[in-house]
Amino acid sequence: MTADRNRELLAAFRGGDRRALARLLSMVANRSPDINGMLDDLFALTGEAWRVGITGPPGAGKSTLVNRLVAAYRSRELTVGVIAFDPTSPFTGGALLGDRVRMEMVSQDPAVFIRSLATRGHMGGLAVGVDESCDLMDAFGKQRVLIETVGVGQSELEIAESADTTVVVLMPQSGDAIQAMKAGLMEIADIFVLNKCDREDADRAYQELAGILSLKDPQGGWRPPIIRTIAAQGDGVDELLDAVNLHHSHLVDTGRLVERRSKRHAAKTRRLVEDDLRRRLWQAERKRESGEGLEGGQSPYELAKRLIDDFYEEIRDEEA
Repeated sequence: MTADRNRELLAAFRGGDRRALARLLSMVANRSPDINGMLDDLFALTGEAWRVGITGPPGAGKSTLVNRLVAAYRSRELTVGVIAFDPTSPFTGGALLGDRVRMEMVSQDPAVFIRSLATRGHMGGLAVGVDESCDLMDAFGKQRVLIETVGVGQSELEIAESADTTVVVLMPQSGDAIQAMKAGLMEIADIFVLNKCDREDADRAYQELAGILSLKDPQGGWRPPIIRTIAAQGDGVDELLDAVNLHHSHLVDTGRLVERRSKRHAAKTRRLVEDDLRRRLWQAERKRESGEGLEGGQSPYELAKRLIDDFYEEIRDEEA
């Protein structure tokens, strides 16, 4: 019965049913045991969308910028998917999902699909399943997929593994140039955006950031540009889109796009293998045995070896 429902869901998805896309995204977020097989069926439809990651410190105006980017892409008649991650409450496990509220205007457009997901305690500002969510948006036919992080901690660098172009958003009067160096954002940024340039010291912040970038060798022949924006007014958004397009062309012309996506696929494959092995290793019976072993006086080292040996033995029995 479940197999029949899944086939119906995939058929609806291929037919452009937005509710089917929403259902599959929920299955990814909830780690449904059926989702990997369904994603495998849809994999041939992926590879066309350009994935743009938007990251940076909290308060830099990422959500406002994403809102403007969606509107700008739609003015160029491109379909857009947005995956925006909101922090999870440590008390309830829920998320505010505020981006869906802030983007109410563009969310009414049928060519735009916005999904807010909870980070569920993942400190990088990305939720588990970000790649799979991007794959679904891609397979659904979205030409641009925007990924917005919460922007907390140095683990936000993970976005570089999911995006084709990574945009780092900074702002004046906050020491963001120094923060960029400390957090390692200099290494992952393909484009810098200095937002809120109507503030004082915007020129000084721009010069500081430009000075830092001038000391670095271009990676793969690409030197990250600095785009000045006032996202609240829409200033600089077209220039940002042009910079993304230039980076797109650069990656295609130099062959680095194939290299980037190959690394992404390899990292995803490793993660899928590790997730499955972890799930199979820590099945309920072995979890119970680990607790009983420690209560019985076994050292963690001895117990770990026994559990792994038992796991290997099960695999050999299955192969036999």
